[in-house]
Amino acid sequence: MTKMDPKDVAAIAELARLECDDATLQTFARQLEDILTYMDTLNQLDTSEVQPLYSPVRHETAFRGDEVRQEYSREELLSNAPEADGRYFIVPKVF
Repeated sequence: MTKMDPKDVAAIAELARLECDDATLQTFARQLEDILTYMDTLNQLDTSEVQPLYSPVRHETAFRGDEVRQEYSREELLSNAPEADGRYFIVPKVF
């Protein structure tokens, strides 16, 4: 049973404002069909005894204290600016 055909892909491409030639539509239709077929295979699995898994990797959140620190001096920061007057960054006027 075919679930995706090039017409479906063309409709999706139009919604996404993508221009695709016929060869590309055929390729995407075939790839989407493969994906949907595989999803059908996955849907046949009995997962009623499987606990939900949100991430396969355990993440330790690195908390640190919220401290005010001065890591860079004004001179160090201004040295990265394309233009500065010694105290402030000089930027082009907006208005």
